[in-house]
Amino acid sequence: MAEQDWLSERFAEHQSRLRGVAYRMLGSPAEAEDAVQEAWLRVSRADTGQVENPAGWLTTVVARVCLNMLEARRNRREEPAGTLPPEPAAPHESIRPNGQADPEGEALLVDSVGVALMVVLDTLTPAERLAFVLHDVFAVSFGEIGAIMDRSPAAARQLASRARRRVQGAAGASDAARSPKREIVAAFLAASRSGDFAALFELLDPDAVVGEIRGAHAVADFFSGRAQAARLALVDGVPAAVWSHRGRPKAVLTFTISDGKITRIATETDQDRLRDLDIVFLKRYEG
Repeated sequence: MAEQDWLSERFAEHQSRLRGVAYRMLGSPAEAEDAVQEAWLRVSRADTGQVENPAGWLTTVVARVCLNMLEARRNRREEPAGTLPPEPAAPHESIRPNGQADPEGEALLVDSVGVALMVVLDTLTPAERLAFVLHDVFAVSFGEIGAIMDRSPAAARQLASRARRRVQGAAGASDAARSPKREIVAAFLAASRSGDFAALFELLDPDAVVGEIRGAHAVADFFSGRAQAARLALVDGVPAAVWSHRGRPKAVLTFTISDGKITRIATETDQDRLRDLDIVFLKRYEG
């Protein structure tokens, strides 16, 4: 009974932090609450005799619950649970007491972007999202993160680094999204989906090239009625089109544009290369 009382007190003590972890991981207050409740069910049945760091142990349990929920959501091909409302901005100084730059503080500054951040987080794999949220927002070590995911600390660090690059680009994503190239790519996708040959032809340079296909007429004919599942995205910060299957990018179309006309469309399907790309999906497809 004394052990259960101790556990209940520790859980209540850290519940606010646990709910914060779950909220950042899942993007939904309701799902965050479910995750915390599931974590309590797990810890209430656990042997706490070897627990030396209650806060770290409880964070680990909640993180594992959230990871399972994200994987289940991904497997069901659900849409993201929602968009977090903007939160108060972090202080403008991101400096540690020793005067050195604080990478976690910089991430928190980007985190204040709010809606833009969630757009980026929703493009991450569950493992990337967990690594970034736990390390950059809640200062969990890579060793602990790796243990949660059954990966090495180095692998956890790489996951967080990949996610951080996307998050740090979120602040500039809206400017890129409004660029002339974005408008042209969006218009191309809309015309392709609707089968509007004339609109496609108008967007293409007379000598446009797509692989072995050459000339505006042939390229427009090839894409007319296609690209039904392609989504407008920023790929390494540049407007492009991405086709995904079950949440995983399978093909990226990049566009070369000169004088307002598409001169070349390249397709990348190599999975190793795709994994190295920073992809941020844009919500609106149309121009």
